[in-house]
Amino acid sequence: MSDYTLLRVRDVMKKTGFKRSWVYVQMERGKFPRPVRIGGRSIAWVESEINEWIASHIKKREDARK
Repeated sequence: MSDYTLLRVRDVMKKTGFKRSWVYVQMERGKFPRPVRIGGRSIAWVESEINEWIASHIKKREDARK
């Protein structure tokens, strides 16, 4: 069984530097990982997916410099 760490929106905001509304805009545009439902009205993001998203943007930056 894999261990997953779930991040609430405040943690995602802190990790990415995005505001709450921008997280949702980017999700709707298909440019940001979607959350998982963890309760009736609660959602969270899988930390590894957020880390992969960040890493892909760093890679894009590095590739653009070449």
